[in-house]
Amino acid sequence: MKKIIALLLFTLFLSILGEAQTTNNSRENALKIFLDCNFCDLSHIKKEISFVNYVRDTKEAQVHILVTRQSAGSGGQEYTFTFLGQLNFQGTNDTLSFVSQADNTSNEIRANQVRVLQLGLVYYIAHTENSKLLTIGYSEKNKPSDEIVEDKWNSWVFSLGASGYFNGDSNYSYINANGNASAEKVTEKQKIELAVNYNHSQSTFIIDNVPYITLNKSSFFEYLQVWSINNHWSAGVNAFISSSSYSNKKVAFSGFPAIEYNLFPYSESTRRQLRFLLKTGYVYNFYNTTTIYNKTEEGLFKERLSISYETSKKWGTINSSLAGSLYLHDLSKNNLSLYTSVRIRIIKGLSLRLSSNISLIHDQLYLPLEGASRDEILLRQNQLSTQYSYWGSVGLTYTFGSIYNNIVNPRFGD
Repeated sequence: MKKIIALLLFTLFLSILGEAQTTNNSRENALKIFLDCNFCDLSHIKKEISFVNYVRDTKEAQVHILVTRQSAGSGGQEYTFTFLGQLNFQGTNDTLSFVSQADNTSNEIRANQVRVLQLGLVYYIAHTENSKLLTIGYSEKNKPSDEIVEDKWNSWVFSLGASGYFNGDSNYSYINANGNASAEKVTEKQKIELAVNYNHSQSTFIIDNVPYITLNKSSFFEYLQVWSINNHWSAGVNAFISSSSYSNKKVAFSGFPAIEYNLFPYSESTRRQLRFLLKTGYVYNFYNTTTIYNKTEEGLFKERLSISYETSKKWGTINSSLAGSLYLHDLSKNNLSLYTSVRIRIIKGLSLRLSSNISLIHDQLYLPLEGASRDEILLRQNQLSTQYSYWGSVGLTYTFGSIYNNIVNPRFGD
């Protein structure tokens, strides 16, 4: 009897050992991927797609998956997944995408991200030793209808929003209120955008039982219409109505016909863009108080040129724009700004992040004649004369250790 029990235990041990070896082999042979997405829920994806190895360095990956997104006409986002084969899959690339709707929940977006990733990984897994573990299914319940869908909104998408914030103590109080609305219609041939915003902020300081109040109010309305000419050229018109107590503008009107050229086809906009945008138009300002040029109102012709470059590659991303504007009656009244954001993988595990903006300012025609009091300067209630402004940020990230990071453990997470 003891021999029989010993034999059964030995058989069970061999069975468990064989299963463990099979599991370890399947993990060892699993496809190695590098998921390059700074807005994805990586923990959720790792839980749902557990049949691959997630590596932390792109050089170790057989497939580098670059995920990008851009605004869609529905008010949602178009997510593009670019599968870039490496090592034994070098040159085997693919691109898949889906469009979310404006009212999609984060859970619905995550589910679609997982679905597209699974679809894109099928080819690569089919050419690994783990292909024998792969199964494919098809759901008839989601089969698209043959009926023609009639859009009662004619591609228009509307949005309304409002927000409020307040805080304070016995010596200070602050309140902010904001309201906004927008309407957008996007088709292949044209894009129309309408937007309105109102912002009200008020701070109260109590010093020696005396209240000091600072108030800033601003509002704007914007109209934009763009027509697609071909895969490189666009034409449009941009108009604004705005008001700002901070910038001494009771109301300002402006209208700009514009033309844009993209060196790369617009169809490649998720991966790269180099756009040249020229606007020439007319601005008419009514001021709250007399300006330093003794004006209470004035109309001026203005021109603006901007150059924007964006690219997403395996080594990182670059987003940069150079914009300049000038008043045609006096070319010395001009403004030039440069914005740059860079994220680069330098070497294995080391990434560099840089962001900066610098502006050269020579067009503050709206500055009030009487200047600003000491209290207004300290409370930043009025804009002051300056010839430049800037900001910048820099960061380095270095990671090292195991190249695999498949495990998800959410305990005590923030």
